[in-house]
Amino acid sequence: MAHRMHTVTRTAKRPRDLRYELLRQRYLLKDDQGRVVETPREMLARVAKAVAAAESQYGAEPAEVQAITWRFYHLMRRGLFLPNSPTLMNAARPKGMLCACFVLGMDDSLAGIFEAVRRTALVQGAGGGTGFDLDALRPAGDLISSTGGRTCGPIGFWRVIAQASQAITQGAHRRAANMAVMSIWHPDILSFIGAKKGPGNFTNFNISVKIPDAFMAALQATPDSPHLVTNRRTGRQYALPRSLDVGRYDLRDLIPAGQADERCYTIGDIWRMIVANAHATGEPGVCFIDRVNRDNPVPALGLIVALNACGEQPLSYEEACCLGSIDVSRFIAPDGKSVDWAALRQAVRWALRFLDNILDITHYPIPEIRAATQGNRKVGLGFMGFADALIRLGLRYDSEEAIRFGANVSSFIRDAAHQTSRDLAEQRGSFPNWAGSVWDTERHQPMRNATCTTIAPTGSISILAGGIWPATMEGTCRLP
Repeated sequence: MAHRMHTVTRTAKRPRDLRYELLRQRYLLKDDQGRVVETPREMLARVAKAVAAAESQYGAEPAEVQAITWRFYHLMRRGLFLPNSPTLMNAARPKGMLCACFVLGMDDSLAGIFEAVRRTALVQGAGGGTGFDLDALRPAGDLISSTGGRTCGPIGFWRVIAQASQAITQGAHRRAANMAVMSIWHPDILSFIGAKKGPGNFTNFNISVKIPDAFMAALQATPDSPHLVTNRRTGRQYALPRSLDVGRYDLRDLIPAGQADERCYTIGDIWRMIVANAHATGEPGVCFIDRVNRDNPVPALGLIVALNACGEQPLSYEEACCLGSIDVSRFIAPDGKSVDWAALRQAVRWALRFLDNILDITHYPIPEIRAATQGNRKVGLGFMGFADALIRLGLRYDSEEAIRFGANVSSFIRDAAHQTSRDLAEQRGSFPNWAGSVWDTERHQPMRNATCTTIAPTGSISILAGGIWPATMEGTCRLP
């Protein structure tokens, strides 16, 4: 399993297929001249050895660490599971950051905003994606008490972050990914909804509008009422006149709530604007933020206010999460009539352990991220290969049987992951913020990880799992 650092030589020319090109460009180690210095299997060995090394922190003897290294290796080698891309890229590298998902806080000050830019550079330069809550920034045109001037608002500072992120992309392993969210009650919401209309605007950002239950209730009950926004600094409410230039207005152009009339956008207007823009450009998405917080596992630490770059992982400020995915198509029996649930359970147990280990060996760009991440120890185990599994089972993608299969697989992986996290908690202790969490107050059970599952996009790792290191196996896959 020792990692061999040498320039790879080949007796026959390797076909330049998509999978190998992806590995060569993003994942395989290179020397100072940019030449590949490891094979795909050596990459897996590097990752397995680095992740298994965390076992020694919990009393594992060298022989046990070696055995777990082989288990992790075969888990990936057989295409049963792959971790998120930063783990494959950075494991065993100096200051290797292995997590993919981050949410960064941002203070409403010049120093706070540019500190957020600095942290973005550190995270994205190592392959992570970042999420931001623009509600933290005052609306455009609000008073700056220290100077008597007026703020440029969140959209202006958002552009600064976007430009910095674009520059970081030039030298990073992969294109930087970001998420910006804003509450539907924020005074700058019209500018935010239409921010990506122009060509080239915020191309390295996904955006979502945070919509609380109260807005949806008002949309159903009184859609023709004026849509009111709130300056959180003063608590004052305003209506949005239809005459606004949505790309240039500021707080001084708004109408006090008590003077709202037919000249102003209604609740229904705002909803239709979101729908129209989403249809035209794919943006913005919507985040039902109250629903998110009903599933917040650590509510005592405060509300969740932002999402990771692709939106699947709600996180607290300065928190990171490591993701990984199981290829469910590998667990379909050869006769195409059943799932090897026992093999799937075993794969979930080792994959969840793999992800928990990552939180102990990854390099954290700043101390605050380390503290927040290790305090909750969130991981996100999901699955890929769902469409392939349906094909092997002979099920139409849009059939009721396919929906039931998806529900069964999802609940099975969730339950197996939770059981594994409970077992790890017995061995290693619950996550430090367990007291006061839902696992304490509602479930009354130990838990190693505040969250265990996430269905993440798997564009790159699903390509790799497709067979760049094919294994010869009979029947369904089982770990040694």
